Amino acid sequence: MILRSLSPDTDRCLVAALFAEAADYVAIERDAEPGPELTDEYFADAPPGIDPATSLRLGALDGDGTLLGLIEQSFGYPTAEDSYLGLMLLAPRARGAGLGRRLLEEAEAEARRRGKRRLYLAVLDANPRGRAFWEREGFVLHEGGRSVTLGYKTQTAARMVKEF
Repeated sequence: MILRSLSPDTDRCLVAALFAEAADYVAIERDAEPGPELTDEYFADAPPGIDPATSLRLGALDGDGTLLGLIEQSFGYPTAEDSYLGLMLLAPRARGAGLGRRLLEEAEAEARRRGKRRLYLAVLDANPRGRAFWEREGFVLHEGGRSVTLGYKTQTAARMVKEF
């Protein structure tokens, strides 16, 4: 497996293919099929007040160059000492094999390299498997009952945090 940065100039097709393969998660998140706007959002999204160009967009590729998973991580949100994992997405065939843990380790290491003390994320209430993963990895509830809108779907999420 190769971990490398993803670029909107060269990796748009890889990211779109992963979103299509992980359509089950996109349905939970947005109640819609993945389309080109989702790929655009992946490369352009960032938390309020954060320049998307400073975010880490990292992919895990297999030996054939197929994208198995990705993350989007921003730095300096919600406070200057924090990092925010906006998305971690795995292909269904890569789930349960340790790739999520490997991507999380890299996200935590990058946050530490940048002098951050905490890693935040939001997990949808509709994703209990995801929440169980984050809890196993040491994240704790910071704030529950947050209303989030992704695409055209509004639902409830929990903000979780892990301190380093």
